[in-house]
Amino acid sequence: MMNRNKNNTSALHQHRSGHSFYAMMTIAFIMCLLMFVLTAVAKNVTYASADPVLELLDVEKAELEQSFGESDCLLLYENDAMGNMGYQEMSAILSQMRIRFDALECTQASADMLEDYHYLVLSVTHYQYLGDLLGTVKTWVKSGGNLMILYPPEINGNFQSLFDILGIRDCGNNYVLVESLRFSQDFLLGGSSRDYPIIDAYESSMGPYLEDDCQIFAQTASEYPTPIIWRRNIGQGTIVVDNLGFLTKSYRGLHCAAYSLLDEACVYPVINGSAFYIDDFPSPVPSGYSKYIERDYQISIKDFYTSKWWPDTYNLAEKYGIKYTGMVIEEYSDQVSGIFEPNNDRERYLYFGNMLLDAGGEIGLHGYNHMPLVLENFDYMGLFDSYSQWASYQDMYNAITELNDFCKSLYPDRTFQVYVPPSNIISEEGIEMLADRFPDVKAIASVYLPGELAYTQDFCVENNGIISTPRVISGYILDDYVRLVALSELNFHFVNSHFQHPDDVMDEDRGADIGWAKMHENLSEYVDWLYTSAPSIRSMTGSEIAAAVQRYDYIDLERTMTEHGIHLELTNFYDEAWFILRLNEDQEIAEITGGEITPLGSTLYLVCANAEQVDIRFS
Repeated sequence: MMNRNKNNTSALHQHRSGHSFYAMMTIAFIMCLLMFVLTAVAKNVTYASADPVLELLDVEKAELEQSFGESDCLLLYENDAMGNMGYQEMSAILSQMRIRFDALECTQASADMLEDYHYLVLSVTHYQYLGDLLGTVKTWVKSGGNLMILYPPEINGNFQSLFDILGIRDCGNNYVLVESLRFSQDFLLGGSSRDYPIIDAYESSMGPYLEDDCQIFAQTASEYPTPIIWRRNIGQGTIVVDNLGFLTKSYRGLHCAAYSLLDEACVYPVINGSAFYIDDFPSPVPSGYSKYIERDYQISIKDFYTSKWWPDTYNLAEKYGIKYTGMVIEEYSDQVSGIFEPNNDRERYLYFGNMLLDAGGEIGLHGYNHMPLVLENFDYMGLFDSYSQWASYQDMYNAITELNDFCKSLYPDRTFQVYVPPSNIISEEGIEMLADRFPDVKAIASVYLPGELAYTQDFCVENNGIISTPRVISGYILDDYVRLVALSELNFHFVNSHFQHPDDVMDEDRGADIGWAKMHENLSEYVDWLYTSAPSIRSMTGSEIAAAVQRYDYIDLERTMTEHGIHLELTNFYDEAWFILRLNEDQEIAEITGGEITPLGSTLYLVCANAEQVDIRFS
């Protein structure tokens, strides 16, 4: 289970010379007994095939019905650094919320444009570039328009002219250092359970004093809190100010939630799935001793995995209903050409793999070895010195074929539908090979956030038919940044996707120095937060969450506000679709037809559609 790119520092230790011959013989007897028991158990542990929570759809993207509804939202952006970042992030957010929008560079806007839209998002730094349109915004909002300020702009006279509708009583020209966030009870799922420190803090926000009728949903967790996200009703319209100033993928869930505060109600599609991956598992187990394992448990690496790591990991899954997806490595070598021999040491694969399957989990493909699927034209940029490029396309194909055959020999009743790239690195040639030559592989689960040479994904079905199911967070440290990312994605896609490596317990960079007990405690605390904050989220394997992503990515909808509620008309609906609904005006749900609804909080609801027409009536 050694992860080649993690610079593991585990060392092999010899028995101390002071041990007596009797003690050595006793240890040898115990080790032989353990291996005998393990082998016997491995041969007798079997698994029963279980029906998946959700079946993969046999539908190509080309078969989808196209929706061409009119845009109701205008996204104006400035062609500067912040304006462009806001345009990129908000375009992704609105698209994934299925909000039809038009985007326009702000200097091209005209005063009469607003009459064609119900929503306006400003990704603008210098408000003087809005020209005549700035003068019509106030009237437009009071007449029923909904305005969102995406990030704090330059505080000048043009922006100050909007203070009376934004609810800003006074605001200095200096920006405030935002070091932590505190969320109101009814804003983000799981958000009010703790404060969320910002690890890359800077002077990112205005420091306004607000009118009493502003409803604050996020503020700094400081002695004198700075408002970060607030909402205000003006006449027939709504104002939302997103004063955060962080425009990266990590914060999409916060900006999505801010947008959902506009208008009387907001509904958008979600995935509703929780997946936990174990990379390099099952895989060959290193012999010998590890510094931190020996320090805490005085046993070998192999014995630690069998007697401590796996029981703790298995019991956590049993307690919370987690369905692990184990990603198999057949062997650890540098081989990138030639004949790829099968691994004949099968006992631990059978033992761990069959237990994982029997608990409802899934086996996926990680690699014949830990060499990413890249050819000789790929540049590792000096970041992965232990990695090699494959000698040819055929060698990559032969290695994955051997891995697939190896897994079939171990688990003959299973199909291996999920692939995780080693170190999250894969080339276009590698992706093409999996899509074209391995029809059973339906999903690639790389990573959601950008990283060094990482294959970064969104939750979607690619044009080649591969389903992208990125892992969002990882490891056992689970620091403040990771927690904030997890919170963001829980509220954006209603999704959790976490991965761990067994050999994290041997790597200081991944928390080994704090010891397995603390590492396991950190993960347990996160899992408890997840399922306490979102008890309705579905535990899924890798292929099940791929099936959920299909339905999420294919679905489109038309929303119509009625006199008493909201009507949804769904396109590309198959058997189910999931949505988050936010109510903003103290309404309650009286009735739903065409679906089921589950409260997530005082203003948030999870909607499961089971028909193409859904009507939700408010009381």
